[in-house]
Amino acid sequence: MRLSALISAAALAATTLIAAPTAQAAPAVRPARAAALPAPVACAGCWRPALNTSWQWQLSSLPKKPFLNVQMYDIDGFAAKDGAIVKSLKADKPGRGVVCYLSAGTFEDWRPDAGQFPAEVLGSPLEDWEGERWLDVRKYTGKLGEIMKARLDMCKAAGFDAVEPDNVDGYANDSGFPLKAADQLAYNTWFANEAHKRGLAVGLKNDVEQIPQLLPYFDFAVNEECWEHKECTTAQNGDYGYDQFVKAGKAVFQVEYNLATSAFCARSNAANFNSLKKKYELDAYRVPCRGA
Repeated sequence: MRLSALISAAALAATTLIAAPTAQAAPAVRPARAAALPAPVACAGCWRPALNTSWQWQLSSLPKKPFLNVQMYDIDGFAAKDGAIVKSLKADKPGRGVVCYLSAGTFEDWRPDAGQFPAEVLGSPLEDWEGERWLDVRKYTGKLGEIMKARLDMCKAAGFDAVEPDNVDGYANDSGFPLKAADQLAYNTWFANEAHKRGLAVGLKNDVEQIPQLLPYFDFAVNEECWEHKECTTAQNGDYGYDQFVKAGKAVFQVEYNLATSAFCARSNAANFNSLKKKYELDAYRVPCRGA
């Protein structure tokens, strides 16, 4: 449009405004706000690992005697649901914590409760993990939440002290659903609170970017390969890192698969992480960076 036409249009608009009655201004449209997170549920009687805690992470099989002289075992919850191995591990070393591993963010077709999952919550397959699919964690107020609460009840009944919910970062993956960061925060805080309601401590598995928001809800952290991916500390990331757990007095359990111990152990020890060298199958093999 030419300048003269713009001036004419402006003059016409001014005349119209003078002649016409004053119209009520339309209310401003405010952007939708994310739902506030729930208050953290306290767990005064929960077992909590010390910052420096020796441990074993063994998921592909149950530990066998003689057990390692470590202060914590993290094992598969379904494989140990009868409670026998949990009882044995605790009797072997009084004060030892035993953690119940389960997937909170994926469907696994080999689990005994697989038939309970409604089709609507099953998303994209996980790459390299046959029989496993992402879950629509937005549905935790329905059947999905009931399944997860039953799993937590299973861990509690078996005598576990804590739970390690895996795959709680679907929003950052190709899940098959339009999951957003706020959806993941809502689900993860709900899960942590449900664990605490049952007297179970709970560890944050990966989901590194949401550490600042989730730190008040979780009692310790479990990480895979943060040194390899250069995302272990706030100094590396800008505003999130596992050093925030340590600063809060909460233990960090960390594993590398590909790096040599010489490439990460010194840094882990300096950061006060409890790091191990493990194999992908998470069998009995382990090389600890410090202690037993």
